[in-house]
Amino acid sequence: MIVIDQRLSIPDDEVRFEATRSGGPGGQHVNTSSTRVTLVFDLGASRALDDATKAVVARKLATRISGEGLLRVTVQKHRSQKMNREASVERFAELLREALTEQKPRRKTRPSAGARAKRIDEKKKRGGIKKIRTGRYED
Repeated sequence: MIVIDQRLSIPDDEVRFEATRSGGPGGQHVNTSSTRVTLVFDLGASRALDDATKAVVARKLATRISGEGLLRVTVQKHRSQKMNREASVERFAELLREALTEQKPRRKTRPSAGARAKRIDEKKKRGGIKKIRTGRYED
């Protein structure tokens, strides 16, 4: 089980791992072993998530989900397949956690009167400098 938070866990049979060769510059025996790991999660076929949760995850992670509804997490940070596999599971759980946290609604704020006055003064100063530079100073 991949534990996301207290109320959500993803069963191991809902994710699959693909191991491929890592990219980057090579040398003797470098990039010849399949250490890059891609975790693949089919969002639409998941039994662990209800429809509302799937919709939230699909909306928040839309750029990471393919046209077939697959969420892919690729890791090639470590030199061993096992460590990359563990890192991909951690990153997957972190992505789902972030997607499922509710954003606090933004409260509209207005600049204070002092801040508005300061902004206008700075604009007038800057405009005065530009007038002097162009030689059109007539004040």
